[in-house]
Formats: sequence, C-alpha cells, structure tokens
Amino acid sequence: MRSLLLSFFLLLSIAGSSYAQFNSTAIENRIRPDSTATGEVHLNFYNFNYVRNYEYSNPFHDGYTLYGTQLQPELVYYAHPNLAIVMGAYMRKDFGNDRGLYDSKLLFALKYHKKDLTLNFGSLEGGIHHGYIEPLWDFERQITDPIQYGTQLLIEKDKFKLDAWIAWQKMIYRASPVKEQIIGGLTTEVSLYKKNGWNLSIPAQFIAYHKGGQIDLEKDIPLQTLFNGATGFKVSKATYGPVSSIYTSNYIVGYKDFSPTKQQAFQGGFGLWFNAGVESKYGSLAASYWKGNNFMTIKGMPLYESVSSNLYEFGYKESSRSIFLLRYAYQKELIPNLYLDVRLEPHIDLGTSRKESLQFQHSFFLTYKENFRLFKVKK
Repeated sequence: MRSLLLSFFLLLSIAGSSYAQFNSTAIENRIRPDSTATGEVHLNFYNFNYVRNYEYSNPFHDGYTLYGTQLQPELVYYAHPNLAIVMGAYMRKDFGNDRGLYDSKLLFALKYHKKDLTLNFGSLEGGIHHGYIEPLWDFERQITDPIQYGTQLLIEKDKFKLDAWIAWQKMIYRASPVKEQIIGGLTTEVSLYKKNGWNLSIPAQFIAYHKGGQIDLEKDIPLQTLFNGATGFKVSKATYGPVSSIYTSNYIVGYKDFSPTKQQAFQGGFGLWFNAGVESKYGSLAASYWKGNNFMTIKGMPLYESVSSNLYEFGYKESSRSIFLLRYAYQKELIPNLYLDVRLEPHIDLGTSRKESLQFQHSFFLTYKENFRLFKVKK
C-alpha cells in the first residue's frame, strides 16, 4: 500500500502541482481604502457558516466536530482616498451551545493604502489571509481563532508579495499573574518566471512566538521563544478546457526552540511538505505528503506534530511522522456574494507505530459577504 501511494504521488507531481492548501479567497474578508468612496460610510457585512468534522482516531489529532456561524458586521468610513477607518464586531455562535454566543469581540482598524502598499493597525487581515502552509497555520483557526490585533504591512505586486505582521496575544499590566504573549511572522513570495501560463516562484514563511515580560509575578517561570519557518518552490501552469491549471508546491519546514531554558519535548526539528494537484470545473484535487522529524508547530495543524496534544494522549511522542493525504474541494459562487466550499480530505499515517486505518475530515462552508453604501458625510 505504501509503495502504491508514493508512486501515485510522484506521478501526480510530475503531471502538475498544488498550492499547499485549497484556494480560500471566497472565505477571506478584506477591506481597503477606496478613492471612489471618499467621504462615504459603508456597511461591510461578512457571514461565515461552517461544518468541519474530523473522523479521526489517531494519537495526534482529536476527533470532533465544529458546527456554527460567524457574523462580522463593520462600519467603514472612507476618510481619504488612502485611508479607511473600520469599526465593528465579531460574533461566533456554535450550534448546540445553549449559553448563547461562544465568542464576541470589538473590532477596530486603521487602514492606509497607497499603490501596492497597505498598512493595517488594529484588527488585522490575519489567519488564512497570511497564506501560511498547513503545518505552520491550521485552517481550523479560521473558525476557532480568526481575530488578530496588532500591526501589519502588506506589499502586493505582480511578481512580489509580502505580509509582515505582529500580533499581541496577551497584554499584561504591572503585577500581572500571567506572562505576556506576542506572536509575529512573515510570508513572502517572489515570482522568478511568469510567461505563457507558467509561473515559477520562491515562497518563504516564518512565525515566531514569545512568552515573557518583566512586570508579571511569574518570576520563576522561564521565558519561552519558539520559531517555525518554511521555504521551497512553486510551479504552476495555466491550461485550457475542463482543467484550468496544474501546480506543485514543495517546502522544507523547520522548528526551533530558542528559549533560554528548554522545556519543549524537542529543541529542534524539520519536515518536508510536498503537494501536487489540478484545478478544474469539477473541483480541485490535490495530493500531499508530509515527512516530519521531531517537528513541533506554533499555530499549525496538530496532525503533523511529533508530540501529541490530544485529550487522552497528551505528551505522547513519535520522532518520525509520515503522512499521505488526498484532498478534494468543490468551490462555487452560488449567487452573487454567496460562496459554497465543500472539502473531503482523507489521509493515511504511514509512519506511526500504530497502524491506523484510513481516516478523513470533511468540511462544508457557506460564506456571504457584501458591502452596502449607507450615506456620505457632509463637511
């Protein structure tokens, strides 16, 4: 079985390629200054509905279901051709939860945009907007932890993209009983060749996490600084007919514990993340292969780690992990502003000492987003 799966992957990667994840543009929610709307107040309405079910029984990722809806209404004042001021709210309701809203947050952002540069201060274009690969950033965080507060610099050119950001996860004050937590990172991609439908690019990504501070009461608890990074190459080819594109993306992924006092199960590790696939009018099909060694992740999917955070197997370790995944997604705009996204993602763990059977996760997303003009501010 192992040789058959690896042969299939190699054939597919010769034929084409894959972005590390499926296209999630329809789920994204971006607001930018608009010179045509200067002086106007708009309502940006965003609604994300989700079903994500893990039929898992492995020692590294719990099996459970997330089922509910998110609402994110925001008032946008286009104060200047290059400036937008945003204020709104985020609300999450999990179905079957009788206590009401599971989570709610106030949102505020100052957005400056000029030519190819955007500067965000406040609530960021975070989560899946950063474009991290799955071992570095778990897609599920779009459901469980989609809001980030901090500062973000975006550069979006035809052959160069950059997203540099820092977010404050835990603010502390004098005599705090807990330590502060800061996270930040960068994703960038440089296109080396772009012609006749071909695109060759070099991506680079990293995330750094720090837990520390000097005004908390936890003086005896050591500081913690962790790092994840990845780089590789991507090749894609636009085609004609039922198949619109073929593509491949391949990364070497790293983990390092830079803490003065080491507390993690592993102080360093790495992984290889190979992807290949096709996009067509019938949906997207992708194959992925993960080979990890002593790898730990800050925000990535737990399935790829060498140390378990499962409820009943917390701390269980397997230095070497080897996973093959085959994924299918069907994405369509049903009517204007309403987007359907259905995903089926089975996998086989080739390396675990426990020979688990085929396991899978499946997702159903329905996203509605629209911008409404309310009124123009008189001056």
